[in-house]
Amino acid sequence: MSTDKTETTGAAEPQGAAEPQGAGGRGLKLHHLRPAPGAHKAKTRVGRGEASKGKTAGRGTKGTKARNTVRLGFEGGQMPLYRRVPKLKGFSNAGFGTSYQVVNTGRLAQLFPEGGDVTPENMVARGAARKGELIKVLGTGDLPVALRVTAHAFSATAVAKIEQAGGTVTALS
Repeated sequence: MSTDKTETTGAAEPQGAAEPQGAGGRGLKLHHLRPAPGAHKAKTRVGRGEASKGKTAGRGTKGTKARNTVRLGFEGGQMPLYRRVPKLKGFSNAGFGTSYQVVNTGRLAQLFPEGGDVTPENMVARGAARKGELIKVLGTGDLPVALRVTAHAFSATAVAKIEQAGGTVTALS
Protein backbone atom coordinates (compact mmCIF):
# COMPACT_ATOMS: atom_id res chain seq x y z
CA MET A 1 0.00 0.00 0.00
CA SER A 2 1.30 3.41 -0.90
CA THR A 3 0.91 6.70 0.93
CA ASP A 4 -0.18 8.57 -2.22
CA LYS A 5 -2.77 11.28 -1.73
CA THR A 6 -4.95 10.00 -4.59
CA GLU A 7 -5.43 6.64 -2.99
CA THR A 8 -6.37 7.85 0.47
CA THR A 9 -8.89 10.56 -0.53
CA GLY A 10 -10.34 8.88 -3.57
CA ALA A 11 -10.27 12.13 -5.63
CA ALA A 12 -7.62 12.64 -8.26
CA GLU A 13 -5.92 16.03 -8.57
CA PRO A 14 -5.74 17.60 -12.03
CA GLN A 15 -2.57 16.95 -13.99
CA GLY A 16 0.07 19.63 -13.39
CA ALA A 17 -1.63 21.24 -10.37
CA ALA A 18 0.89 22.35 -7.83
CA GLU A 19 0.85 23.79 -4.37
CA PRO A 20 0.00 27.55 -4.19
CA GLN A 21 3.10 29.60 -4.78
CA GLY A 22 4.29 32.56 -2.77
CA ALA A 23 5.97 33.20 0.51
CA GLY A 24 5.24 30.30 2.82
CA GLY A 25 2.49 28.91 0.56
CA ARG A 26 0.03 31.71 1.35
CA GLY A 27 -1.73 31.73 -2.03
CA LEU A 28 -1.53 33.42 -5.38
CA LYS A 29 0.10 36.85 -5.74
CA LEU A 30 -0.48 39.49 -8.39
CA HIS A 31 3.06 39.17 -9.68
CA HIS A 32 2.43 35.48 -10.39
CA LEU A 33 -0.35 36.23 -12.89
CA ARG A 34 0.47 35.91 -16.60
CA PRO A 35 -1.81 36.09 -19.65
CA ALA A 36 -2.89 32.76 -21.11
CA PRO A 37 -0.72 31.47 -23.94
CA GLY A 38 -1.66 33.27 -27.18
CA ALA A 39 -3.93 35.77 -25.39
CA HIS A 40 -1.54 38.72 -25.43
CA LYS A 41 -1.69 40.61 -28.71
CA ALA A 42 0.94 43.22 -29.56
CA LYS A 43 -0.14 46.84 -30.03
CA THR A 44 -0.63 47.89 -33.66
CA ARG A 45 2.06 50.39 -34.66
CA VAL A 46 0.25 52.64 -37.13
CA GLY A 47 2.03 54.70 -39.77
CA ARG A 48 5.05 52.38 -39.97
CA GLY A 49 4.88 51.19 -43.58
CA GLU A 50 2.32 49.89 -46.05
CA ALA A 51 2.18 46.40 -44.59
CA SER A 52 0.47 47.34 -41.33
CA LYS A 53 -1.87 50.33 -41.17
CA GLY A 54 0.61 52.52 -42.97
CA LYS A 55 -0.12 55.57 -45.14
CA THR A 56 -3.29 57.07 -43.57
CA ALA A 57 -2.84 55.17 -40.27
CA GLY A 58 -6.54 54.56 -39.79
CA ARG A 59 -7.48 58.25 -40.06
CA GLY A 60 -9.24 58.10 -43.43
CA THR A 61 -8.34 60.49 -46.23
CA LYS A 62 -7.87 64.25 -46.04
CA GLY A 63 -9.66 66.68 -43.73
CA THR A 64 -8.63 68.27 -40.45
CA LYS A 65 -8.94 65.05 -38.45
CA ALA A 66 -6.58 63.27 -40.84
CA ARG A 67 -3.89 65.91 -40.48
CA ASN A 68 -3.12 67.38 -37.09
CA THR A 69 -5.01 68.71 -34.09
CA VAL A 70 -7.20 71.80 -34.47
CA ARG A 71 -5.63 75.00 -33.23
CA LEU A 72 -6.26 76.39 -29.78
CA GLY A 73 -9.47 78.43 -29.58
CA PHE A 74 -10.96 77.01 -32.79
CA GLU A 75 -14.74 76.52 -32.46
CA GLY A 76 -15.54 74.78 -35.71
CA GLY A 77 -15.96 77.95 -37.76
CA GLN A 78 -18.18 79.69 -35.21
CA MET A 79 -16.99 83.16 -34.21
CA PRO A 80 -14.52 82.34 -31.42
CA LEU A 81 -14.84 83.68 -27.90
CA TYR A 82 -11.79 85.91 -28.10
CA ARG A 83 -13.37 87.72 -31.08
CA ARG A 84 -16.88 87.86 -29.59
CA VAL A 85 -15.88 89.80 -26.46
CA PRO A 86 -14.94 93.50 -26.60
CA LYS A 87 -11.29 94.28 -27.24
CA LEU A 88 -10.91 97.32 -25.00
CA LYS A 89 -11.74 97.52 -21.34
CA GLY A 90 -12.93 101.11 -20.93
CA PHE A 91 -14.90 102.45 -17.97
CA SER A 92 -18.42 101.84 -16.72
CA ASN A 93 -20.44 103.52 -13.99
CA ALA A 94 -22.50 100.34 -13.49
CA GLY A 95 -20.52 99.26 -10.42
CA PHE A 96 -21.15 102.52 -8.62
CA GLY A 97 -24.96 102.28 -8.59
CA THR A 98 -26.97 101.73 -5.41
CA SER A 99 -29.12 98.60 -5.38
CA TYR A 100 -31.99 98.17 -2.95
CA GLN A 101 -34.06 95.28 -1.67
CA VAL A 102 -37.61 96.22 -2.69
CA VAL A 103 -40.51 95.84 -0.25
CA ASN A 104 -44.00 96.97 -1.28
CA THR A 105 -46.63 98.44 1.04
CA GLY A 106 -48.95 95.52 0.29
CA ARG A 107 -46.25 93.12 1.55
CA LEU A 108 -45.83 95.19 4.72
CA ALA A 109 -49.59 94.90 5.31
CA GLN A 110 -49.30 91.08 5.05
CA LEU A 111 -46.26 90.83 7.33
CA PHE A 112 -47.45 93.32 9.94
CA PRO A 113 -51.29 92.98 10.10
CA GLU A 114 -51.37 94.28 13.69
CA GLY A 115 -49.44 97.46 12.83
CA GLY A 116 -46.54 98.75 14.91
CA ASP A 117 -42.85 99.40 14.26
CA VAL A 118 -41.30 98.19 11.00
CA THR A 119 -37.49 98.25 10.95
CA PRO A 120 -34.98 96.68 8.54
CA GLU A 121 -34.23 94.03 11.22
CA ASN A 122 -37.96 93.14 11.48
CA MET A 123 -38.26 92.87 7.69
CA VAL A 124 -35.20 90.57 7.53
CA ALA A 125 -36.58 88.43 10.37
CA ARG A 126 -39.92 87.98 8.53
CA GLY A 127 -38.28 87.20 5.20
CA ALA A 128 -39.10 90.41 3.31
CA ALA A 129 -35.44 91.34 2.64
CA ARG A 130 -31.90 89.99 2.87
CA LYS A 131 -29.64 90.77 5.79
CA GLY A 132 -27.11 93.56 5.28
CA GLU A 133 -28.81 95.00 2.16
CA LEU A 134 -30.35 98.44 1.72
CA ILE A 135 -34.17 98.44 1.72
CA LYS A 136 -36.48 100.64 -0.34
CA VAL A 137 -40.24 100.72 0.30
CA LEU A 138 -42.43 101.09 -2.80
CA GLY A 139 -46.14 101.91 -2.96
CA THR A 140 -47.69 98.86 -4.65
CA GLY A 141 -50.62 97.39 -2.67
CA ASP A 142 -53.02 98.64 -0.02
CA LEU A 143 -52.03 99.48 3.55
CA PRO A 144 -55.01 99.36 5.98
CA VAL A 145 -53.02 99.60 9.26
CA ALA A 146 -50.85 102.35 10.71
CA LEU A 147 -47.15 101.49 10.57
CA ARG A 148 -44.06 103.33 11.79
CA VAL A 149 -41.72 102.36 8.94
CA THR A 150 -37.95 102.80 9.05
CA ALA A 151 -36.02 102.03 5.86
CA HIS A 152 -33.18 103.33 3.69
CA ALA A 153 -35.35 104.81 0.93
CA PHE A 154 -39.02 105.37 0.05
CA SER A 155 -40.95 106.13 -3.11
CA ALA A 156 -43.35 109.09 -3.10
CA THR A 157 -46.42 106.81 -3.39
CA ALA A 158 -45.18 104.67 -0.48
CA VAL A 159 -44.81 107.76 1.74
CA ALA A 160 -48.31 108.93 0.75
CA LYS A 161 -49.92 105.53 1.48
CA ILE A 162 -48.14 105.06 4.84
CA GLU A 163 -49.08 108.57 6.02
CA GLN A 164 -52.65 108.20 4.72
CA ALA A 165 -53.03 105.04 6.86
CA GLY A 166 -51.88 107.03 9.94
CA GLY A 167 -48.30 105.84 10.05
CA THR A 168 -44.93 107.60 9.95
CA VAL A 169 -41.88 107.33 7.70
CA THR A 170 -38.24 107.49 8.84
CA ALA A 171 -35.43 107.35 6.27
CA LEU A 172 -32.05 105.95 7.35
CA SER A 173 -28.96 107.65 5.95
